[in-house]
Amino acid sequence: QVQLVESGGGFLQAGASLRLSCAASGRTFSSNPMGWFRQAPGKERVFVAHINWDGGDTYYADSVKGRFTIARDNAKNTIYLQMNSLKPEDTAVYYCAARMTRGSYLPSSPRVYDYWGQGTQVTVSS
Repeated sequence: QVQLVESGGGFLQAGASLRLSCAASGRTFSSNPMGWFRQAPGKERVFVAHINWDGGDTYYADSVKGRFTIARDNAKNTIYLQMNSLKPEDTAVYYCAARMTRGSYLPSSPRVYDYWGQGTQVTVSS
């Protein structure tokens, strides 16, 4: 059974840093692009960051560019999201996702990802 499990969420003050992890099990994702999305209460799930299979190419939403960093450790079948200078508007449930399908795709679209984690809550107070 394929699973993506996020961890590392919490309650923080504005300006703090946090690192989220997403561990994959059931199969290896070392050849697959992966991404982070977030969903605030009452809002749609939106793109945060994307990483290609070897970590050599990354892509970020404008709202997090320069503050967040996506990385992966294929030996551990895990991706990370380092979040710095957190703002109250970063408050959301954060989800990791993996794409299994070959071919071109739009990294920021949630529809191109095949597996999703259950999410981890990040709350940033002002």
